[in-house]
Amino acid sequence: MVLRGIHVHPVKSLGGCAVVEADVDALGLAGDRRFLVVDPAGRFLSQRTLPRMALIATRLDAVTLTLTAPGVGAFSVPRAPDPAAPLVPVTVWKSEGMLAEDCGAAAAAWLGGFLGAACRLVRIGPAFRRPVRRVPAGLAGTPLVGFADAYPFLLASEASRADLNDRLVARGGEPLPWDRFRPNLIIDGCGAFAEDGWPRLRIGAIEFRAAGPCARCAITTTDQTTGERDVEPLRTLATYRRDRQSPEDVNFGQNMIHVTLAGRLRVGDPVEVLPASPAAGG
Repeated sequence: MVLRGIHVHPVKSLGGCAVVEADVDALGLAGDRRFLVVDPAGRFLSQRTLPRMALIATRLDAVTLTLTAPGVGAFSVPRAPDPAAPLVPVTVWKSEGMLAEDCGAAAAAWLGGFLGAACRLVRIGPAFRRPVRRVPAGLAGTPLVGFADAYPFLLASEASRADLNDRLVARGGEPLPWDRFRPNLIIDGCGAFAEDGWPRLRIGAIEFRAAGPCARCAITTTDQTTGERDVEPLRTLATYRRDRQSPEDVNFGQNMIHVTLAGRLRVGDPVEVLPASPAAGG
């Protein structure tokens, strides 16, 4: 098995970037979900309620995050923390009161004008700290996460998407690209949904622990090029991917926590499934 794709999503719920390599730090892929769009109360905004967010493309260089959207051009902000930036308490799901840096009035005006909603752009800085809320049994330490829903990494396999796309085509639909599923890591060379049974994993020199399946939401039904919403793939996933413990959930992909907190991942890295450690009950 090999690592076939790496995707970085600089701003939660905005467009992502496919890259050939990426550094890993304490929060996950460097640059992944380090920015967040929030409402005036500091609550995170996403495509679940604002599907137009899909239309904003992102680009990272060494020092800058650039946002681009149809009809309004581009806007850039520094990636680096700013000691003078106001700190804003923000909320992502049940993680509350995290301190993030406000990126300024001009960024808020640019985003708000395109989205048609009052909002601010915030950035992770030194004051930010967000522990993972549900840590797998036996995992030492306190894993951290950025602005992702719950975990530092989302992983899925090429075979799983191919299986789903075959089912969609058989029902008269269209195959779906990876951007519907917003994974960080795409694995090739395994069977469909083999990733469901991987307790531990090593990709290149980075070791991971499984943190459970990813229950999918309406973002998967949102065309990332138009912002239009449909019923697929949730309708088809519901026919064969319902969670046994929570039947209201339909799963695609696996959440992962990295045990190796520094290093680099590259497309083409070998992937090795490791046995469950004794501490984790294996």
